[in-house]
Amino acid sequence: MGYGRWNDDTFRAAATFRRAAGRDDFGWDADVRRRPRSTWAAAPELDPFRVDARESRDSAEHPASTPVAVLFDVTGSMGRVPRLVQQRLADLHGLLRDQPHVPDPQILFGAIGDAETDRVPLQVGQFESDNRMDEQLRSVFLEGGGGGQKTESYELAAYFIARHTVTDAWERHGRKGYLFLVGDEMNKPWLRAEHVRRVIGDRLPGDLDTREIYREVQQRWHTFFVLPRMTAYWDDPQVDRHWRALLGERLLRLEDPAAISDLIAATIATTEAGAPVDGLDDGLAGAGVAPPAGAAVVLRRPRALRSAWGGFGFQAMHGRGGR
Repeated sequence: MGYGRWNDDTFRAAATFRRAAGRDDFGWDADVRRRPRSTWAAAPELDPFRVDARESRDSAEHPASTPVAVLFDVTGSMGRVPRLVQQRLADLHGLLRDQPHVPDPQILFGAIGDAETDRVPLQVGQFESDNRMDEQLRSVFLEGGGGGQKTESYELAAYFIARHTVTDAWERHGRKGYLFLVGDEMNKPWLRAEHVRRVIGDRLPGDLDTREIYREVQQRWHTFFVLPRMTAYWDDPQVDRHWRALLGERLLRLEDPAAISDLIAATIATTEAGAPVDGLDDGLAGAGVAPPAGAAVVLRRPRALRSAWGGFGFQAMHGRGGR
């Protein structure tokens, strides 16, 4: 729901306690892997079948909530990137919270698999403003499956965000939220009604064209696809063309997967400052960052934005559409 406030000391203390107790940082994943594969399941709090909607709400603490949803591919083609991304996403709130252009960030984390082959094809947390976002992130199951056909069920995640989220940013203020899908493959051409029924619980009259789902989700969400290096299809032209056709310049190529939070924070700051993503220099300058032309941007945690060259590096893929 987005109540409470993030506390760095609580975050560090919890990590120290886990290390001292010999517990895995990602305890649900470790527990599930000790079980027979036939019993693998999402953590109850991340199971989309168990919830009607995820909500991002204003409150006295957070009167201008900014909903941010980050769902990352956890299939085999992503290699070791999902765990690296999972470890670094905990930094995201610290990067966002003190930026003047990003009021009251509320973050939802989730994971994407393959509805045709995986036991756990979709996991979706809740929008949080406090340390519960770290707890939901550590409850993600890194299944490592996938069907091997260069497609995963990103369209299922887009459907959930389009039809099973409610935000005061949109309902009360007419402001879009932010959706980041992190992966390296293509959508399936159709959102299968069978997959929606089995994974989410909705009963659709028939399959839906994936392009329609992305048009729908973009009505309320600034939607981006992040393609990290160190994945199987980083250089695949078919994947590139697929996402450019859907999102235009909102396909973002990330040179260093460890900088996922920096990229997301910079992209949100750019958009909130009123600049298109394909004009990163101007947009970042408007957000309080003034890098030289062609620079990579690194954001200093937790209070200030800073530019630095030779950092993680990212590119916006230029194209039309996706506004």
